[in-house]
Amino acid sequence: MGIKELGHVVLYVRDIERSSYFYRDVLGFSQILPRFEEGSGGMSGSRSPLGSHVAAFSSGRTHHELLLIEVGDSAQPIAKGRRLGMYHIGLKVGDSDQELVEAWNKVVASGATVIGASDHTVTHSLYILDPDGNEIELYIDVPGVDWRSNPELIASPIKALSIA
Repeated sequence: MGIKELGHVVLYVRDIERSSYFYRDVLGFSQILPRFEEGSGGMSGSRSPLGSHVAAFSSGRTHHELLLIEVGDSAQPIAKGRRLGMYHIGLKVGDSDQELVEAWNKVVASGATVIGASDHTVTHSLYILDPDGNEIELYIDVPGVDWRSNPELIASPIKALSIA
């Protein structure tokens, strides 16, 4: 067996409306499930066979790259600090620093929490939190960096990145 690609990520969320807005309207994913006619109103999620509200999103690469499952307000929050489990999701937002600046501007205007920006030599990255505290890396691959010929570049020291 060999993995061909990372297919999708599934996240539990407290509020499907709030999280759907964030991933659709702030980050720009296309919501593919459920689909509503313009002006129809209603929930941003549909019922899954498990009884939870769900919403699915795609960048267009595959049928879905992100699935959200609502678990409600009584769910335990994500533990802070070093812990087992997911650290962050990386989402490529373009191929230039200008596109990263545009992402920064949109995220800041939305009121989302920004927790850092880093130059990883192979990528320039902006780190944010989604409404439930999941960390997301928005990044661009740095043009001209040939990590395939020199994979050690992936482990380059992390430098501060100024986004303005």
